[in-house]
Amino acid sequence: MSTAPASPVLDPAHTALLVLDCQPAVLAALPEDGERDALLDRIAGAVADVRALGGTVACVRVGFTEADWDAIPAVNKSFGPLAQHRVLHHEDPATAIHERLAPQAGDIIVRKTRYGGMSTTDLDQQLRERGITTLVVSGLSTSGAVLSTVIDAADRDYQLHVLSDCVADPNPEAHRALLHHVLPSRAHIIDTAELPVLLRAG
Repeated sequence: MSTAPASPVLDPAHTALLVLDCQPAVLAALPEDGERDALLDRIAGAVADVRALGGTVACVRVGFTEADWDAIPAVNKSFGPLAQHRVLHHEDPATAIHERLAPQAGDIIVRKTRYGGMSTTDLDQQLRERGITTLVVSGLSTSGAVLSTVIDAADRDYQLHVLSDCVADPNPEAHRALLHHVLPSRAHIIDTAELPVLLRAG
């Protein structure tokens, strides 16, 4: 009986934890069943582990200026309505990174205007400048920012890990399907218990 290959160890000096769209406005899409707090706890733990072991933390948030809204065509099915209704202004407190995951000195912080963490930011450039070759992905949502960022980063030849207990989606079926059937073709699927072990091994 074959087994899945073990996840490769992580060299902290070349590893970044991506924290995607962990903003009150985005978290509000999750059910109010305590899972939001539990998710934030797990992501905060991963952030602490990565920082303690010498890795990089990169916080990505979505937010729009007036010019950003004006540049979105109506044919964009996902973002056209946001532009039309002027949703998620970049200075709205609801678009700030959640206070429990507040960035610290040395973290990378970027603001995006589409799903992927790299397509409308200089995130890739900042990561390359720091010698980052491995990404550990966390945040929201599995079918949005997580999926788009993983696909893009895979095409850019990053080694990828997705933290299975640090990603979530308003649609549980989509979350499960992506985590079990789509993302594993591009990323190693690990959890928060494995993360510090792999970082220490590297």
